[in-house]
Amino acid sequence: MVSSFWKSKKVLITGHTGFKGSWLSLWLQHLGADVYGYSSSLPISVPNLYEIAQVSKSMDSMYGDILDFGKLQSFIHRIQPDIIFHLAAQPLVRESYADPVGTFSTNVMGTVNLLEIARHVNSVRVVINVTTDKCYQNSGESLQGFTEKNPLGGQDPYSASKACSELVTSAYEQSFYSHNGKLLSSVRAGNVIGGGDWAADRIIPDIIRSVINGEVMKIRYPHAVRPWQHVLDCLEGYLLLAQNMWRSGNDFTGAWNFGPGESSVLSVKNLIEQCNRHLGNRLKWICDSEIHLHEASRLVLNIDKATKLLQWEPQLNIHQTIEWTMDWYLGYMDKSLGHKTLQQIKDFEKIKAAKLPQLKEK
Repeated sequence: MVSSFWKSKKVLITGHTGFKGSWLSLWLQHLGADVYGYSSSLPISVPNLYEIAQVSKSMDSMYGDILDFGKLQSFIHRIQPDIIFHLAAQPLVRESYADPVGTFSTNVMGTVNLLEIARHVNSVRVVINVTTDKCYQNSGESLQGFTEKNPLGGQDPYSASKACSELVTSAYEQSFYSHNGKLLSSVRAGNVIGGGDWAADRIIPDIIRSVINGEVMKIRYPHAVRPWQHVLDCLEGYLLLAQNMWRSGNDFTGAWNFGPGESSVLSVKNLIEQCNRHLGNRLKWICDSEIHLHEASRLVLNIDKATKLLQWEPQLNIHQTIEWTMDWYLGYMDKSLGHKTLQQIKDFEKIKAAKLPQLKEK
């Protein structure tokens, strides 16, 4: 990633008030980009990273529904962005069971709205749609890592809606974007963790809330296996892809996986135990014996494409990922957080810079 590339670039982030959106907004501000955000509202969780890290201080934001075509169109026409990261979505599997209509509407038609508007705005050159590893057909719970060529699917409304969003992206890329000089890709990441996530029904926020409130945490699927990845590793992949799309055009359009290395694929139980050690073993947890809605027992991504073509690879191993994440929350809990969010971005850049000569030799 080249920081000078982002200087004065106009970048729009939909869903900028969320966990990943807040980290991405702050990082792009640090890189010197002119950052704009469009989200349905201020974050609904209290606390939230968007306010804790004062993300809104150096960007122009519009609050509106991604399904409000007119409002979104007016905002994009006003700001004339160069690059768009589309993160606005209903991101939770369990919520999708409670509100399947809202999930499909936001995740499918929200994508349609964004892509339809962006294709008619002359300034827009690069669009990246952020989906998920859960967009893959996973009925067999395969032990093999999914490649970008594997079939799309989804047994739950969230996963299916993201597979639909991928199909929408592919259709727009082939029908419209590739014919008028605009560049469109989708990115799929595994279970992203890091400081500042407070969403419901996510493992790290549930751990922290249980510790803060002195409650016993109930675990639905302790043996489920996931590829755990720090949010900065994931976002660095998105930024690197955008740079390559801008400079090299259609060679970098299409679907991309950004996941951790094999050593970062852990069971939920293993992750909890490692987090708990950093928290001084303050977490008490039990297995929830209730019958739960379907969630895949194993999800692993193959990242060979990004490693080979983008020269991208995760910078943080699983131990660093957990340490950085717990360090952020410990700072929050003992009121010593300060500017740790931005400091972790700077520390990540230093790690990447130190490894850069090795990467160039590969």
